[in-house]
Amino acid sequence: MIRLDRKRILAIRAVAAMKLSREQILSVGALAALLLACVALMGVSVQMRASAAQDLAERHDLLSRFEARAKARREARAQSGAAAPAAAFLDAPTQGLAVAQLQAHLVQMADTHHAVLVSSGIEPTKREDPPDSIRLQATLEMSLQAAQAFLYRLESGTPYVFVDQLALQLAGAASQRVAEDPLLRVTLGLRAIWRRGAA
Repeated sequence: MIRLDRKRILAIRAVAAMKLSREQILSVGALAALLLACVALMGVSVQMRASAAQDLAERHDLLSRFEARAKARREARAQSGAAAPAAAFLDAPTQGLAVAQLQAHLVQMADTHHAVLVSSGIEPTKREDPPDSIRLQATLEMSLQAAQAFLYRLESGTPYVFVDQLALQLAGAASQRVAEDPLLRVTLGLRAIWRRGAA
């Protein structure tokens, strides 16, 4: 019996030793809460990282598709020969001959639109102009309707001619009377591009 009592006494002492004070219980609870918070934050961090990796992969895929599409367009443009046709440029061995071609083109268009080419002359190129550009100033007399058709054909036809300046005023005696389609004096500042042709 004494042995049994000793075992009970030892068990009671062990239980008494295991009883924790209130401060110790609160400390263990705080530690457990801190561990749970760390595990939760780690889970959120891993989830955010996975989401960011997926987003990056999607954007990389989208960028790859855009690059492939742009490359295909460049290749298609190169194969289709999207460059301007030869007729778009004045073809002459010298700049003077290119100016003469442009003046001849203006005379032909003026005849087509029942206009009179009063004067034309070369203008000096501007600093920002490429070396293969020609500038010309021309003064014509024509009706308003003819001027509209003339300008449309001039800028939409070949060779490519760009109207950089335009001044309209009533011509001579027409300025005295009011008419439905008055005669106008049209002054144009034109620019065209020439390519050196064979001599």
